Amino acid sequence: MSIAACIVIPIYNHKDAIGATVANLAVHGLPIFIVDDGSDEPTQQVLGELARRYAAQVTLLRLPVNGGKGAAVMAGLRAARRANYTHALQIDADGQHDAADVPRFIEAARAEPGAVILGRPVYDESVPKSRLYGRYLTHVWVWIETLSLTIRDSMCGFRLYPLALACELIDSVQLPTRMDFDIEILVRLYWRRAAFRAIPTRVTYASDGVSHFDVLWDNVRISRSHTRLVCGMLLRLPLLVAHKFMPRHSATANLSGGPEAQDWWRIAERGSHLGMSLLALSCKLFGRRFTALWLHPVVAYFLLTGRAARAASANYFTRLREAAPHGDTPRPGWLSAYRHMLAFAQSGFDKLAAWSGRVNDTDVKFEDPSAFEALVASGKGALVIGAHLGNLEMTRALAAQGAYAKVTAVVYTEHARRFNSVLASANSEFARHLLEVADFGPETAMLMQERVDAGELLVIVGDRVPAHEAGRTTSARFLGADAPFAQGPYVLAHALGCPVYLFFCLKERDGYRLYFEPFAQRIELPRRERTQHLAAWAQRYAERLEHYCRKAPYQWFNFFDFWASPKRGANGRT
Repeated sequence: MSIAACIVIPIYNHKDAIGATVANLAVHGLPIFIVDDGSDEPTQQVLGELARRYAAQVTLLRLPVNGGKGAAVMAGLRAARRANYTHALQIDADGQHDAADVPRFIEAARAEPGAVILGRPVYDESVPKSRLYGRYLTHVWVWIETLSLTIRDSMCGFRLYPLALACELIDSVQLPTRMDFDIEILVRLYWRRAAFRAIPTRVTYASDGVSHFDVLWDNVRISRSHTRLVCGMLLRLPLLVAHKFMPRHSATANLSGGPEAQDWWRIAERGSHLGMSLLALSCKLFGRRFTALWLHPVVAYFLLTGRAARAASANYFTRLREAAPHGDTPRPGWLSAYRHMLAFAQSGFDKLAAWSGRVNDTDVKFEDPSAFEALVASGKGALVIGAHLGNLEMTRALAAQGAYAKVTAVVYTEHARRFNSVLASANSEFARHLLEVADFGPETAMLMQERVDAGELLVIVGDRVPAHEAGRTTSARFLGADAPFAQGPYVLAHALGCPVYLFFCLKERDGYRLYFEPFAQRIELPRRERTQHLAAWAQRYAERLEHYCRKAPYQWFNFFDFWASPKRGANGRT
């Protein structure tokens, strides 16, 4: 993944060491922000000369008075973010850290852009024993404050921050500005569910090195910070315990700092396998009604911590209201986002109940069964296009229980692997008719042909752009704006030469209602007019999807910016 990294060096009166530090760092070609924390005149002269010598690489920031290491680092992080960098590597000015390890930090950030990369010091005999043993007291307190051993060393000044995470924190919380800053920012980032990775790095203490650590007052500040953090840990104790069962954010990050506009397949599946399994066990032991009560605190948690999902929900409801200004459409906000996420959780819970055999035919009714009954009676296969609207899985579960029809779900990649594994544990038939693909091309069509010829119904969704680079999209008008829709369903239908139906399953007061309607007896894509035909089919699908979104506004579950342009251009252009 592409990142834009820079180096931030806080400095206070290290005029003798800073030249070698900058020279050792400059060879890596990264932009360098030097933050002068109110240094004396000789140090300022040295810094001025370095800024001229490395003019293409060094940016010099001057703070008028000494505010402390934390103040200098925060000033550097903010400046780096304003300059549109995504990551900042903090390193001390005194030359203690091994600049040769810079590429290792950058590679670790590329592998996990959302993680904080920490240096884990490897000391030689130059380290003062009092400093070495004193650090362990802080380590123990940090382990208590986080209820974790994840942060092995919280005092090393060689570390790399994702700027969106770090700057959001320093702009919203008053952090200490002295030596205790390095400790507190890590604890608070951990509380915000950041992931951490450690890189062993050599640390050397020069015999004539200058240290600005005030043995009395800095220890007082650190003790005061630990007291504050322990109190904060006690207040957050239930959440910290809950976090033990949930994955942390590391593989992806919102690098710009604004609402996420990631591709949907790069968004990590939230929730743990253990948590989902506990809900499944509760459903089995105590029934659906009791277990459903747990959904409310679970949804409240994800509402509070899911900034990207909240933003996507608000965007969706805003477009829905603009497309139907006189309709009874939910108003964007916290309440609509909560109801939106609750509907999603209830949908997942109902899938689990269906595959567990706790939903029967009386809970699901067709609005008009004639088209479906005629298709099943014919014994022919067909392609059925659905959406992430309502609950497609309900019908597949009932079909497996009653053997009404052979239904195979064709899904993109393994995006919901944890949840699918829970459904599979509830019913052995779940995985038997589940087929994962990367995109819909000629190879996929050949794989599907046998199933259609055998009379199976292939169920796919038309409201997700394929993850594979070979995937193609076409633009269609949806809720008042152009949005990218996958071409794959229509290319596949053309290759299979089979009838195509649309299918939606919406939750209503008396259970679930199925909407099964003919879409095309056969989709033809003439070579010379292929683009126009694809656009027409996508537009027709978008109009039906919009109709059902208005019918059940809380039941469309694409919690990402659906209208954002994918990296691949429309109609396959890159």
